[in-house]
Amino acid sequence: MAKRSAALALTVALAAALAGCATPTPYQPNIPGQQTSGGYSEVRIEPNRWRVTFAGNSLTSRETVEGYLLFRAAELTTQQGFDWFSIVDRNTDRKTTTYVDPDPFYSPWYGPGYGYWRPYWRYWGAGPGWHTWDPYWGGPFWADSIDVRTIDKYEAAAEIYMGKGPKPADDPRAFDARQVVANLQPRIKYPEAKK
Repeated sequence: MAKRSAALALTVALAAALAGCATPTPYQPNIPGQQTSGGYSEVRIEPNRWRVTFAGNSLTSRETVEGYLLFRAAELTTQQGFDWFSIVDRNTDRKTTTYVDPDPFYSPWYGPGYGYWRPYWRYWGAGPGWHTWDPYWGGPFWADSIDVRTIDKYEAAAEIYMGKGPKPADDPRAFDARQVVANLQPRIKYPEAKK
């Protein structure tokens, strides 16, 4: 009974922790300890050359991460007193993590008090001969006792070059910063104010 109570308490604690990150990453600076993880950051390479990144959490789509990166590049360009920017280099990384967790309410009947001893079964399977099964390593009878989750997180990065005056007409990677801000502004979601 104490094990079940501990497992229930752990489940409730995990649910509470996950509730804090139950929203996609908003448009915010990437500062550790925020309510929602991720955000933008930048590094100045030269007076008119920057490296800009945007990292999303597991609920942030690739499209959103890349859009927020473009918006940050345009916003930074205007903040630095420039009119346009050109993307010199860019990439988007996807980090995939797969978790295999046992069901917190599942515990084989023999329990942890048996140390390294555990039961071992053999059964006649669909294929030729006998097959073995061990409850710790899964098997055909306890397939529902584990939870398999795959989580993707995206991070986009770009090196940008900033310029003044009209954007170069012959550069397909050049963007008018004010026009990008005006076009993307309605799609930007900012962090909710703390209550």
